[in-house]
Amino acid sequence: MSGRTRSQWEDLTAANPAHSTWYVERFRTLAAEGADIFGEARLIDAMLERGSRVLDAGCGPGRVGGYLHRAGHVVVGVDVDPVLIAAAEQDYPGPSWLVGDLAEVDLPGRGIAADFDAIVCAGNVMTFLAPPTRVATLTGFARHLAPAGRAVVGFGADRGYEFAEFLADAETAGLTVDSRFSTWDLRPFSDESDFMVAVLSRAAASGQIATA
Repeated sequence: MSGRTRSQWEDLTAANPAHSTWYVERFRTLAAEGADIFGEARLIDAMLERGSRVLDAGCGPGRVGGYLHRAGHVVVGVDVDPVLIAAAEQDYPGPSWLVGDLAEVDLPGRGIAADFDAIVCAGNVMTFLAPPTRVATLTGFARHLAPAGRAVVGFGADRGYEFAEFLADAETAGLTVDSRFSTWDLRPFSDESDFMVAVLSRAAASGQIATA
C-alpha cells in the first residue's frame, strides 16, 4: 500500500525488530506466572449476549479476542504487526486473525460482515496510531458496528493523545460517548484520571455514518 501513513508501532518495530517478539513473550510469561491478563476481555464479555460478534481492533498476540472466543463469541482480530498475528494464531486458535491497518481495514471487502456487537480496542492501541489516521480509524469503528453495537477504547494519559482530543475525534467519526471510566474494572473517571476507558456507540443518525 504505497503512500500509506505508517503507525508509530511500525516505526517502533522498524527501529527494533526484536520488539514484537519481546512483546509476545512478555504476555506468555505473565500468563504462565498466573497473572490476570484478561481484565479487558471480561468487561466486554459482561456487555454481550452469548454468541455475539466482536472485533478485536489492534488485537496484538490475541489475549483479549482469545478469551472472548473461549467465552462463546465470534471474534475477528486485526493488527498491523504480522509477528503478533502469528502469535495469536498459535496461542489462541479459533478467531479469525488478520493482518491489517486499522485506518484502512475494510472487512466487508474480505467477506466479513460489518455488524459487530462490540469493538474492543485495548492495550493503548490508539496511542500507537499515526495522528493523521486517528479519525479514519474511529470512522472505521463506526462503520463496522451493528446499529446497537458499542466500541470500547482504553488508553493512558501522557502518551501523545489527549483525552479531549480523542473525544472530539470520536464525535467527528460519528460516535457518541455513552460512558467513561478510569479503569477496565469500571472505577469512576475524573479530570485527574490517568487512564480512560470510553464506551462509544454510533451517533443517532446511524444510517449516515461517514465512510472515510
